[in-house]
Amino acid sequence: MQPLLGKTLSELQQLVTELGMPKFTAKQMAQWIYEKRVRSVNDMTNLSLANRQKLIEADYEVGYQDPADAAVSNDGTIRYLFATQTGKHIETVYIPDHDRATLCVSSQIGCKMNCYFCMTGKQGYDGQLTTTQIINQIYAIPESLSLTNVVFMGMGEPLDNWENVRKALEIITAPWGMAWSPKRVTVSTIGQMQHLNDFLTQSQCHLAISIHSPFEEERLRLMPVQKAYPISQVLDLLRQQDWSHQRNLTFEYIVFRGLNDDSRHAHALLKLLAGLECKVNLIRFHAIPDVELQTSDITQMEKFRDLLNSHGLTATIRASRGEDIFAACGMLSSTKRGHKEDA
Repeated sequence: MQPLLGKTLSELQQLVTELGMPKFTAKQMAQWIYEKRVRSVNDMTNLSLANRQKLIEADYEVGYQDPADAAVSNDGTIRYLFATQTGKHIETVYIPDHDRATLCVSSQIGCKMNCYFCMTGKQGYDGQLTTTQIINQIYAIPESLSLTNVVFMGMGEPLDNWENVRKALEIITAPWGMAWSPKRVTVSTIGQMQHLNDFLTQSQCHLAISIHSPFEEERLRLMPVQKAYPISQVLDLLRQQDWSHQRNLTFEYIVFRGLNDDSRHAHALLKLLAGLECKVNLIRFHAIPDVELQTSDITQMEKFRDLLNSHGLTATIRASRGEDIFAACGMLSSTKRGHKEDA
């Protein structure tokens, strides 16, 4: 069966033309799929019976896939597991926080980038997610209607799967789709230059760049992508943009004890980001197997934050969520650790 979920309006228009249906039927289908969230073609009641039958005979379905499993953290975070056709799994993390409910979605099965500190990178790369699989993460969880924000910070490098991520962003923000403001969506990247400019010109969603060290050689040891896409080139491109309004630019900085958490690094970071309208999000490192890096203590992280703030660069410390179920930053993988059958 071929899914309708994940198709853009232009793709639906092409489909109805191919099936000999009126062009306006595409917008009706989009409303049923993305606004009314029906799960069956037969529930699209303002489509004629003949047109619904054409869709069914052409092997189309709405195409929801429910989570295969879920694990609930002590802090209320929920780690959802979705099966893929390759037999692997992807993970999606629901993070409730007072009046906010954020969903962290995946864009790939695994990841090619092999960052030293990341569990997803350690497992390797097993394929791209389709637009359907990306959007399904948002629509198929029980908390779907309560979501206030979506962040592309799960498994994979979003810009390495740009075409499917681009269509997902279009569906989330278009009037015929979910009709969300782009300000409710953040895309996180290691600075994949091949499609970074595409994102900047084709989307108004917020951007987060993983940096983790202001020193190029040190960043290279942590993030092999530094060799292909040096952070200096990424910053050159970002400086060509207007960050004074509309969208936010954030730099994500995982803090490692004794490696990148001293005043020397803070001053170098200030120098590197000088002149950019941005903020820095300091992230606690979550230990993973076979990685010798250690978590910086909170006192040192606060000193680092305060130094940045005192020099005019807004810095915050991200609250760690879901570590007990392997749902925290850098801990996602295709395994079922922490899920019900492992309890």
